Amino acid sequence: MELEGASVLVTGGASGIGEACARRLAVLGAKPVIADLNEEKGKAVAEELGGTFAKTDVSDTDQAEAAIAAALELGPLRALVNAAGLGNANRTVNREGKPFPLDQFEFVIKVNLIGTFNCLRLAAAAMSQQDPCDHEGQRGAIVNIASVAAFDGQIGQAAYSASKGGVVGLTLPVARDLSALGIRVNTVAPGLIDTPIYGSGEGSDKFKANLGQNVLFPKRLGVASELASMVSECITNDYMNGEVIRVDGGIRMPPK
Repeated sequence: MELEGASVLVTGGASGIGEACARRLAVLGAKPVIADLNEEKGKAVAEELGGTFAKTDVSDTDQAEAAIAAALELGPLRALVNAAGLGNANRTVNREGKPFPLDQFEFVIKVNLIGTFNCLRLAAAAMSQQDPCDHEGQRGAIVNIASVAAFDGQIGQAAYSASKGGVVGLTLPVARDLSALGIRVNTVAPGLIDTPIYGSGEGSDKFKANLGQNVLFPKRLGVASELASMVSECITNDYMNGEVIRVDGGIRMPPK
């Protein structure tokens, strides 16, 4: 699928994997809408890439619809990258015998899973009203960002793993749902990726180098551009559909 002159919506596009995806798609000629809560960084990225910024809580229907409307003003909406997400570290029952706070579990599910599906359903509805972009009737492509934690979550990752497992689980049924409309759906599951969450400086570099030793090969953390490459392939390769792809250097996460 060609992206020249089309708009793409990237949630969580102000930093990390989302930003890398927006940059990659802009190189392919797309006009990105950076849907994020960080106005300062989001506006800066959007301006640099010739797109626009939309302050967006992905679990809020009105805000997600406004981001989609902004994309349609730039051109036909051909792609959605669901990269917004957050984590939480809590044992189901901690060493003091206290259970995982339910409101914290619900919040992670709300952002990572419900937010992903919210943006997906609304973007797909908008795509369905567009003219096809080729003779096969293709109207758009959606890529969700999950995590290897969906398959081998670690101690303390109950909420995060459940949310990303839900994203993995919805991939095939949603791809089947949207096939009649000419919309493809894939999910990319990153492993250990070097993003701002790890901080910076000598201590951070040492910590990341140690983490990288758990990776099969190459023995390092992945970089956001490597994820963006796979995301762009899922969008532009017309035969990619209904798949969940691990991009993780072959790692299988240990319990902790």
